[in-house]
Amino acid sequence: IGRNGAGKTTLLRLLSGEMPPDSGEIWRQPGLRVATLAQELPADTAATVFEIVAGGLEGLGDLLADYHDVALRLAHDHAPEQMRQMERLQHELEARDGWRWQQRVETVISRLQLPADTPLAELSGGWRRRVLLGRALVSEPDVLLLDEPTNHLDLETIQWLENELLEFRGGLLFVTHDRALLQRLATRLLELDRGVLTSWPGDYAAFVEKKAALLEIEARHNAKFDKNLAQEEVWIRQGIEARRTRNEGRVRALYALREERRQRREQLGKASFALGQAELSGKLVIEAKNVCYAWQDEPLIRDFSTRIMRGDRIGLIGPNGSGKTTLLNLLLGRLSPDAGEVKHGTKLDIAYFDQLREHLEPEQTVLDSVAGGRETVEINGQRRHIIGYLGDFLFTPQRVRSPVKSLSGGERNRLLLARLFTQPANLLVMDEPTNDLDLETLELLEELLLEYTGTLLLVSHDRAFLDNVVTSCVVFESDGDIREYVGGYSDWLRQRTAPEAAPAVKPKPAPAAPPKPSKPAAGKLSYNERRELEQLPARIEQLEQRQRELHDLTADPAFYKQDATVVARQLEELKRLEAELEMSYERWEALEGRTAG
Repeated sequence: IGRNGAGKTTLLRLLSGEMPPDSGEIWRQPGLRVATLAQELPADTAATVFEIVAGGLEGLGDLLADYHDVALRLAHDHAPEQMRQMERLQHELEARDGWRWQQRVETVISRLQLPADTPLAELSGGWRRRVLLGRALVSEPDVLLLDEPTNHLDLETIQWLENELLEFRGGLLFVTHDRALLQRLATRLLELDRGVLTSWPGDYAAFVEKKAALLEIEARHNAKFDKNLAQEEVWIRQGIEARRTRNEGRVRALYALREERRQRREQLGKASFALGQAELSGKLVIEAKNVCYAWQDEPLIRDFSTRIMRGDRIGLIGPNGSGKTTLLNLLLGRLSPDAGEVKHGTKLDIAYFDQLREHLEPEQTVLDSVAGGRETVEINGQRRHIIGYLGDFLFTPQRVRSPVKSLSGGERNRLLLARLFTQPANLLVMDEPTNDLDLETLELLEELLLEYTGTLLLVSHDRAFLDNVVTSCVVFESDGDIREYVGGYSDWLRQRTAPEAAPAVKPKPAPAAPPKPSKPAAGKLSYNERRELEQLPARIEQLEQRQRELHDLTADPAFYKQDATVVARQLEELKRLEAELEMSYERWEALEGRTAG
């Protein structure tokens, strides 16, 4: 982990052997197999999924792809030439132990549920990421290097990827800004901070706590050092008195203090920004009634109704391509529904964060992109010089004169936020604002949105961000059906898996109160249910204690030096325990709710 531009991707390239170090050496265990999953998706290609996955076997990939291609053609064409080519390929595979690897390719494709004969160009970004993971896993690597593996993936694919990586038995080194992924996968964190790599045993939650304590100690030490240096600077400036004492040792000590201060690299500045607030909107912001919308005869949105009130913070959740951006455009009036209607409340000032960065001009400088020739911007009634304002978004005076096309993904996101926050708004619409942002900027954006008094519509695949920011979730479930759940991402998970969760198909709205689901009346627990409710707290306490023990065990680097079967068994126990704990919480809440009702 580390800031955007700290060197995380460079470190992965050094470890993989893709680039050599300027100095020093990197030792690798003899025969070590290293596989990588790159940050960038491949360009469109005519190669099939089988060819891409087999390409992960250096020296054998082309041979296996040729064999697979001939086998497909032989199913329809038994020409002698095809038979001779098949025979030649079979002999070559036997000579190079190719059958074992052929089976390995097919096993990986089957386990990842990949369409073997589909061209990569026909797959979505999430499926291409699956194919690249298959390519990385097929060689049975000892170490897997992943650079931002969840970028551009939807929530369903992120959960699938997490489970795949939990089952991987080799070493795993990954770069990510996804805090939920960090918490679930990492047993040790390596932080790049001001050019220094520091190892932090334990999970992400433990790192946050220990890092805060360390920065506090560092700040106290620096304050004491600076006070001492200031005193010595006063002494040396006394001039004749300092020379009269002939205290050359003290003078040399001052020079040493100056050099140490010069070499000390302060903690990098944090992004610091505020959102321009417009006057309050009306109490009703947006009302949608029975909205339908289809794309190429496929229903994206079916019979959707909602009322968005002032101050609501709503998260939109759904697979890539399900229609989240389309729904935003319908709610904002940028698109007209096929059926139904959308009404806006009064005094709406809308600011829109664009997922596709389509409004950034590549040749413009950072300065012109935000200021448009002005020297100042106005935020909440206060004028700010544009260079100082962009400094809040971590753009140096030199960097603000760089063209937009030279910016990294994280810098482009910060630039978009800088532009967005110059607009006074009481309805803020953000479509994937968290892509490429580092952890500190993510947390600052969270704080900003929590203090924002207007209305927020948010599309995000960052589970922790959704949990920390939104008050309800609008979820795309299937065939254009959309349902709303109270709370964040974790609350949605609990509600959709609870025994009394609503059916998958959304019922038609009724003018009267909906019929209550059939369940025992509140307070009418059976004898066995009352006993169960009494015993659940003790059971949950036992499960939590065992969970802590297993977390401590797996956080120790020595844990993974044991026999692989022992490691796998204890990781599986942890997985089962967490599932049982989740079910116990849900059951406890359900029984408590009935007694409270």
